[in-house]
Amino acid sequence: MIIENNILKYHLRNVYFITGTAYAGKSTTVRMLADRYDMVFCGENYHIAVSDQIATPDLQPDLCYRRNLKDWKDFVTRAPEEYERWIYNSGREGAGFEIAQLISLAEDKKVIVDTCIPLDILKEISDYSRVAVMLSPQSMSVERFFDRSDPEKQFLLRVIESCENPDAVMENYRRGLSLINSQKHYDEYLNSGFFTVVREDNGKDTREEVCDVIARHFGLIP
Repeated sequence: MIIENNILKYHLRNVYFITGTAYAGKSTTVRMLADRYDMVFCGENYHIAVSDQIATPDLQPDLCYRRNLKDWKDFVTRAPEEYERWIYNSGREGAGFEIAQLISLAEDKKVIVDTCIPLDILKEISDYSRVAVMLSPQSMSVERFFDRSDPEKQFLLRVIESCENPDAVMENYRRGLSLINSQKHYDEYLNSGFFTVVREDNGKDTREEVCDVIARHFGLIP
């Protein structure tokens, strides 16, 4: 069964998507917008509670990777190229789970989502006024990746530190982050045609300003 994009777009009309590179402020902005405008909050990886249960290796092999992982040290020691491939393909495999969950949430209330849905799919199921891209310099997205307190990042940091040669493992992991947040992927976001906000590495707290800019783009404020 195929559900046509115009049907999906109609049922996702109340969904506002934020995507982009790491450390660009996506999670913070999604939370702030949800609190400000009484929107349903869908944070990073919000769909995995469902996808972890029902994804199958024949249909979603990359979403099943973590489920079958026996040792998280294997996760952080993968080849950087494999980590890059896994990240982006997991986003593609997860798109159907995201879309199904968002339709169930957004019938009569606005939803704000930190999404991994690929750009080409977002173009098919949403509009310019419902998508914002947030970008950060590679130096921030890689070097400051673990400077956040969220449990997932801190768990990975502890795994790396528990490895036999943690410095070498950290260097390998950061090479993967560099590929995921490479200039190639940065340019794909920048040139996507969607509204874009670039985070500057100047030490200033721009959270409120960025939130206002994106809220205005989304039409949440005049």
